[in-house]
Amino acid sequence: MNITFRQLRLFLALANTGSVSRAAHECHVTQPTASMQLKEVSDSVGVPLYEVISKRVHLTDAGRDLARTARSIADDWAAFEQRIDATKGLTRGKLRVAVVSTAKYFVPRLLGTFCAKHPEIDISLEVLNRDGVVQRLRDNLDDLYIMSMPPKDIDLEDQIVMPNPLVVIAAISHPLAARRKLELDELSKLRFILRERGSGTRMAVDAHFKRLRFKPNLRLELGSNEAIKEAVAGDLGISVISSHALHGQAAEHGVSALDVAGFPVESNWHVVWQKGKQLSPIAKVFQEHLLAQSGKWAHSRSDAEAA
Repeated sequence: MNITFRQLRLFLALANTGSVSRAAHECHVTQPTASMQLKEVSDSVGVPLYEVISKRVHLTDAGRDLARTARSIADDWAAFEQRIDATKGLTRGKLRVAVVSTAKYFVPRLLGTFCAKHPEIDISLEVLNRDGVVQRLRDNLDDLYIMSMPPKDIDLEDQIVMPNPLVVIAAISHPLAARRKLELDELSKLRFILRERGSGTRMAVDAHFKRLRFKPNLRLELGSNEAIKEAVAGDLGISVISSHALHGQAAEHGVSALDVAGFPVESNWHVVWQKGKQLSPIAKVFQEHLLAQSGKWAHSRSDAEAA
């Protein structure tokens, strides 16, 4: 097979965008040129690499295999460029991070302090639900992944970043909001609004309730903490969410944390990547920054809550 590095980059862009025209735009070539180059790649491999259905590109098994290979080559080349830049006293390149939606309450701040130290580094931040982040992790699309419940069926390098306590919340006007030392059984007749199944928060909550043999009276399942807070503030029910979603406050946006036995549920944020993956120099620097700064951020947040 005779495939050039530029052709591999073009095919990788096709795999990432699902569109010949967008791949051409990303690689700064015309669409006819992209189509011709992609045909040459397919002809060189000797088997179909993709098909177009309803104007959307779908990779074949061989195409997905080639995309993984191209991605690995591109990552190795980017790491090489970063190492060469480092020998010249330069720190530049691209960092790709995927995080679950709840992590959006603190990861951008940590990225901000990182960018202040390394202004030449470009950041790609993907904020998705847990299933989306896990799929990107399986496909090895990013440098690092931040989530609260790493999958157990993938061999991972796993480091705890900081605590992610889960608290029970109710509307500020709710009769239980002013109570202290509530027993979990007192919540049995209340309606619960929980995150969707498959989210890290929901998995932790379900496991905690199962251990306590408590079955919540479920009214709604919602896909975001913001939607849950709105529903709880509207007195549709109570919920269990990450304390990070309260921005470090005991009460926020019409809801407040309840003092319930067995809560907060102890959970943690993790930074993970596939075992065997060679982190780029920039990813290693960010990983170190993340672990150092998250501890300081969590400590200052705890002080604010105590005050």
